[in-house]
Amino acid sequence: MDIILARSAGFCFGVERAVNTVYKEIEEGGRIYTLGPIIHNDAVVSDLDRKGVHVINDISELDGISGATVIIRSHGISKKTEEELKKASKKVIDATCPFVKKIHGIVKTASAQGDKVIVIGSKDHPEVQGIIGWCDDSNPATVIENEEEAYTFDAEYDKKITVVSQTTFRAVKFKELVEILRKKGYNVNVVNTICNATEARQEEARKIASEVDMMIVIGDSKSSNTQKLYEICSRECRCTQYVQTKDDLVTDPLRSLRRVGITAGASTPKNIIEEVQNYVRINF
Repeated sequence: MDIILARSAGFCFGVERAVNTVYKEIEEGGRIYTLGPIIHNDAVVSDLDRKGVHVINDISELDGISGATVIIRSHGISKKTEEELKKASKKVIDATCPFVKKIHGIVKTASAQGDKVIVIGSKDHPEVQGIIGWCDDSNPATVIENEEEAYTFDAEYDKKITVVSQTTFRAVKFKELVEILRKKGYNVNVVNTICNATEARQEEARKIASEVDMMIVIGDSKSSNTQKLYEICSRECRCTQYVQTKDDLVTDPLRSLRRVGITAGASTPKNIIEEVQNYVRINF
C-alpha cells in the first residue's frame, strides 16, 4: 500500500508564526492570555494551557489583572476590539496573519470611500468577524457565504462594490459567487484575498484525492480551512475520512486499499500528521 502525504499538509505561514509567538512569550515568562484560541486546534490550545497560557473571550476578563500580556490570534480582531485593548493598558502582541491584516486595510479604505464591501466567507468565523469590523459603522459590510445569499443580495446599482474573501475560503466557490454578483449587473471590484497557500493546499488535496482509494483529512472540527479540504476531497474520493487524531480513524478489514492519501488543515501540528501516517502504515 502506498501512502501519499500532501507536501502542503499542516501549519501555514500565518499559523506557525502565531504559535511560535506564543511559545516564545512563554519563555519570557509572565501572565499570558490569548484573545480567543490562538488557532483552531484543541491539541495545541490544551498544550498551551498546560504551560500557563489562558484563553479569554472578552477583554473584561482582564479587569484587575496586572502584568498581563495579551496575544491577538492569527484570525485578527476588529478595529473596535483593537482600540479597547489599547485602552486596557496591557502589553499587546499582535500575531494576526499578515494576509489577514492586508484585508483589514482593503476594507477600511473601500468602506471609507463609500464602496459597498462584500466579504465572501463564513459569517460566524472569527477572521470574518474581524474583517467586517474594519468597515465604517455608517457603511457596514455584507457577508455572503452561498449562492442563495449572492442571488438575494441587493444594493444600489450606481454604487461601487468591493469584494474580498476569507483567506481560507474555497477558491472555486469564491469565483462562482463573484460571477453571480457580476451577472446581476453590479460594478464589482474583486480582490481575491484567498491565501496562495490555501489555494495550493486545496488543489493538491483535490489531485491526491482523485488518485487514491481512501483520503484522510486531518484537522480540528472547528477549522474552516479543514472543512473546505474535506468538501473538496469528498467530491473526488467517496471514501474520505475527516479526523482530528489517529484515534478517529476507522479501518475497514474488507476493503482493499492500494493507495491512501493524507492532507491536513493549516492548524494541524506536524506530530499529529506523523501519528496518523504511522497508524495508517501499520494498521491499514
